[in-house]
Amino acid sequence: MNILITGLITGSMLALLAIGFSLIFGVARIINIAHTAFYMVAAYCIFFLSIRLGLNPFLSMLIAVTLVTVTGLVVYKLVIDPIREHEGAVLIATIALAMFLQEVILQLFTGDYRSIDFMIGGFFTIGGYKIFYQQLLTFGVVLIILLALWFLLMKTRLGLAIRSMAEDREVANLMGMNESRLAMITLAISVALAGITGVVIGPLMVLNPHMWEDPLIIMMAVVVLGGLGSIKGSFVAAFILGFTEALVVFLVPTGAFLKGPVALIIMILVLLIRPEGLFGVAFEEER
Repeated sequence: MNILITGLITGSMLALLAIGFSLIFGVARIINIAHTAFYMVAAYCIFFLSIRLGLNPFLSMLIAVTLVTVTGLVVYKLVIDPIREHEGAVLIATIALAMFLQEVILQLFTGDYRSIDFMIGGFFTIGGYKIFYQQLLTFGVVLIILLALWFLLMKTRLGLAIRSMAEDREVANLMGMNESRLAMITLAISVALAGITGVVIGPLMVLNPHMWEDPLIIMMAVVVLGGLGSIKGSFVAAFILGFTEALVVFLVPTGAFLKGPVALIIMILVLLIRPEGLFGVAFEEER
């Protein structure tokens, strides 16, 4: 039961992070290393709003996601957009941004471990195992967000434009699509997904200024396994690695220290055996 619950929650978290990462890469070819740093900032925002200021937890969630999304858009316009055509510079800039956000959090909240109260208290037992209502709330919110994202991408004109730009930018430009506007909208969706991940997973975690590093490694492994730029691949690979991580933690001695190396080994093997991943997308540059 522990493996099942942990695998579902970890897979859900990785799915939100990896899909957001794949979206902005697919549309704008931006490798955003700071993606999980926004997840960390959102978790600390809800800590500050709900614990320090005493606001309603659900209102705190809404404010935290909004603040993180606006911050992401401002950073995009000021830092990333002017150098977007230089992929190496964008990569370095997002690494610097992640480190900057880490230092800001460190200065504001120190390096002490923090925790967020459960939004819904209580639990029930199945076969002697405790299942907290907060865990069910987290998984339910993630499923709703994933379904809403699927509807947006598959059933709306905006989703069609995003998928078209991700598939072939040259043809999308010839069809009159505004690449810059789509890139900004996609980045807002991407950062919002990272923020939502932070606020729904935050109550189940211990917060610290380095909490963005481990999810970054595993998220990159998910993206490589699923296929860089593939939304479906990111979803499937997230749950594969989520349950793999849960198995390693609960069945292997010192497994909590091995989950990162295991994810990296899987990523390296996929790159060696099938570089395009499970559902790889052939971009126009490769064609």
